[in-house]
Amino acid sequence: MTTYWAAHAWLPDGLVQDVRIATADGRIASITTAVPAAGTDHRLPGVVLPGFANTHSHAFHRALRGRTHDGGGTFWTWRERMYALAETLTPDTYLDLARATYAEMVLAGVTVVGEFHYLHHAPGGSPYDDPNVMAEALRTAAHDAGLRLTLLDTAYLTGGIDAPLEGAQRRFGDHDVDAWASRVAAIRPDETLTVGAAIHSVRAVPLDAIPVVTAHATGRPLHVHLSEQRVENEQSLATFGVTPTRVLEDAGALGPDTTAVHAVHLTPEDVAILGSTRTGVCLCPSTEQDLGDGIAPGGLLHAAGARLSVGSDQHVRTDLLAEACSVEMHERLAGESRGAFTPAQLVDLLTSGGHASLGDPTGGRLAVGARADLVAVRADTPRTAGADPAQLVLVAGSGDVDTVVVGGVVRVEGGRHVLGDVGAMLETAIRAAWEEGR
Repeated sequence: MTTYWAAHAWLPDGLVQDVRIATADGRIASITTAVPAAGTDHRLPGVVLPGFANTHSHAFHRALRGRTHDGGGTFWTWRERMYALAETLTPDTYLDLARATYAEMVLAGVTVVGEFHYLHHAPGGSPYDDPNVMAEALRTAAHDAGLRLTLLDTAYLTGGIDAPLEGAQRRFGDHDVDAWASRVAAIRPDETLTVGAAIHSVRAVPLDAIPVVTAHATGRPLHVHLSEQRVENEQSLATFGVTPTRVLEDAGALGPDTTAVHAVHLTPEDVAILGSTRTGVCLCPSTEQDLGDGIAPGGLLHAAGARLSVGSDQHVRTDLLAEACSVEMHERLAGESRGAFTPAQLVDLLTSGGHASLGDPTGGRLAVGARADLVAVRADTPRTAGADPAQLVLVAGSGDVDTVVVGGVVRVEGGRHVLGDVGAMLETAIRAAWEEGR
């Protein structure tokens, strides 16, 4: 048994002082409050939070950071750059890039990631000898980096509504929805891998295939990109006569096991549908800022009953504390007032909300029996010094994360990952990813 002591720890009822957390076999065995540190305790600095959930990730997009800003552009011009990168990756370069990307997440306090995985096949769309070799690369990458993975294997069957796959998109698509389901059925979960599913969007999955994906995902996490861009809504209205949210509801794809990602351009009816079905919503503020998507109605969604979480998506930054804070800051910009979300609510969407969306409804909590995922955030850095510990989520960032324990194993200590220099890992992996296509 290992014991940790924290001056402040975020328990299910809020922030508590002088807390000892005992762990055994990867779980929290006991929690004692109002106790002094003992000589055998491992002292954790600052405020200890439950492990963060990065609910929405495209690992290979990390190679785009700092490479897409020449000349401005739109989401759609950014997408062309993403397709160019997608053409280059091999199973080996994908593994190296994902390993480094996941290690950067762990440095930022992430203990579980939802990987929205659609880079399935070889260039041109031909399956590899092992049709899930790219998924297996992600499994290995997450294991090496030291975090759990919910693999959201993505159905991506058309290049747009009633349009064929073209170019790099051919790597994303299976022959049809039954071929997709058959391939995914061969992926075996393990202690650190949960197999979920995803509908890329109503643009990329035909109407009659959505119920098939939904049925395949029964009892497991199901995610879907929703209304990130106005064009998606316009195309849906022109083709189906209803919004993408209504398309998904009519197809039976919404509910507590489903998470809609982005949900930026929603009608009042869309918000009500997502809330009444208790569908989760993952907000990705850094991506929505970077790509000019817009501001999602997080406050309205929360009030309607949707379960909120956050993700770093295209990894323009890997800072889940900043993503959570930005949910509140977007509300301030949109509503010209402060306090749409309390610090406690921001901690919830950073931790328990994301874990629930990734298939672990009891995760993201410091409680007896829960996974021993601990994140110590320093309260004495130039960014956090003097802050009320209960409001640390509004000022801290990834650079303030000192220690990360995942399933009882220390993965980050003193702000350093056990794998070593993650920056050097990223630089090498990104260079190799781009050079592969030359």
